[in-house]
This record gives sequence, structure tokens and C-alpha cells, in this order.
Amino acid sequence: MTHPVEPPPPPVHAPAPPSVHAPAPPSVHAPPPVEAEPAPVPRARGGGRLWQVLVGGAAVLVLLALCGLGAAALLADRTPDPQVTPSFQAGANPSTEPEPEDLDSRDTDQTPLSAKELFAGKELALTDGQPAYQVLKTQSSASCAVAATDEIADLLVRLGCNQVVRATLRAPDGTHLVTTGLFNLTDKASAERARDRIRQLLDERQGRFRGMEADANTEAIANAPARVGWQVRGHYLAYAVVVRTDGDAIKSGDPAVREILFDMIELHLNRGVLERRAAGGTASQPTAGPSATTGTQDSELPGD
Repeated sequence: MTHPVEPPPPPVHAPAPPSVHAPAPPSVHAPPPVEAEPAPVPRARGGGRLWQVLVGGAAVLVLLALCGLGAAALLADRTPDPQVTPSFQAGANPSTEPEPEDLDSRDTDQTPLSAKELFAGKELALTDGQPAYQVLKTQSSASCAVAATDEIADLLVRLGCNQVVRATLRAPDGTHLVTTGLFNLTDKASAERARDRIRQLLDERQGRFRGMEADANTEAIANAPARVGWQVRGHYLAYAVVVRTDGDAIKSGDPAVREILFDMIELHLNRGVLERRAAGGTASQPTAGPSATTGTQDSELPGD
């Protein structure tokens, strides 16, 4: 017969002796990890001061510019426009303007006269809106004696006259002819001596200015009683001989003749031809008004 087996009694555990804890050796703790910081950007020494200097300098420049503009505006009102010097491109020919001529001597005015210079066309218009003179014949000669007679011709040669340029024209009124031109003498002193001596020679009937025939219809200019005028500018002696086309004598003080003498000697030869030649120089200023010397010459003179 089987008897149940009783379970063994639970084991009795003896109480564990109290554990003796030895003091743990001090633990060596590693330093906490340090995060790497970005390296600071190096700054130039005095960076802040430099920036201040730059800003301040820019402000000063702006202020100076404003002051300069203000001063320029004030000067613009007081200063005349400056002369602009023309500039020329390389290889280009600059416009040539005539140089001023000193008309007091042939040494400084060496270019000979020409018929084209004095009488360029078939008509000579002196005043706008007024009828023109008709140029009938021109002549340029190295012999001054062709334009004068006797003592006047000799006088011109002695004083160094080496050229005469002249023309015969018909006046706009159709009733007068005129021979006019320029004698080319050595210098102003010679021309003035000729001017002063001619008056005496005309009065003493020792010579005359020759008129120049252009055709059969102009014979009067060579032999009719005439009114003459002459005037000096520089080394030139300007002259004119006026006659009536019908050969009659001219009354003293005839206004038509006085106008023709003024037109030829003053307006055309002096203010026109010689003024262009002088080109604004200071050789001898044009005379104002009809200042030419005038006189009378008859047709019947020795040697004419």
C-alpha cells in the first residue's frame, strides 16, 4: 500500500551575513566632450575706425562736389564764353584764312596785282540794288608810263612804280566813261610823294593821266577834258579819269562826276580791292568819306 509522500519541509535559509562594502575607489571621470566652436574671423586692426574714415571721406567729397558746382554756376554768369580752338582731324587740311598784309611796302606785300583781282567780271556792282558799271577793257602792265604822260610818267618811274592795273568802264548813267586803276610803287613814302607832286604837275600842265580806249565808241576817254582823282593807301596810288561820252567839258563840282570818282577810288579800289588785300591788317586804315584828291586835266597837253 502506498503511502503518500509528504513533501520535504522547505529549507531554512540562514540569514546572509551583512555584506561589507569596501569603499569604491574614486572613479576618474573623463571631462565632458567639448564641442568645437568655429574659429573667429580675424578682423583688421582698427576695422571700425577705418570704416568711419571711409564714410567720413565720402561725405567730404560729396560736400566738395556740391560746393564746386555752386561756384561753377556763379562763374558761368560772370565769365564770357571761352574761345574754342578748332581741332583738325589727322590728315585733314585746315581751312586757310588769308594772313593780314602790311600794305606799306612791297617788301611785305610782294604779290603782284592782277586784272582779275581788280576787275573780275564784265560788270562792277558797288551797291546792292543800284545799276552796275560796265567793264569795257582791262590792262595790266609793267610799264607805268602807259597810264600817264610826260612829267607825271617820269615821276612814277623815279619813285619805283613797277606795275599799273587799270580798266575802262561805262558809268550806269550811260553818259560818262571812266578809266581807273592802281599804280604799284615801292613803299608808302614813295606813293605819298607822288600824290603830292601830281597836283603841282597837273596845275602846271606838265603831264596827265591817260584814259584807255576800249573801242571806237570810247575815244573820248583818251582826248576829252577830264576830271581826275587820286588817293594813296600803303604803297598804292589809286586814280580815276572821268570824261563825258560826248567829249564836252565837265562843269566844276558836277555831282555825277564826283559820285563816279568816289565809287571808283574809295568804294571799289580802297574799300574793296585794297581792303581785301590787307585782310584786316593794320597797314593803313581806309579813309572815311570822299577824301581823294581831285583835279582837272585838259586834252591838249604836251606829249599827249
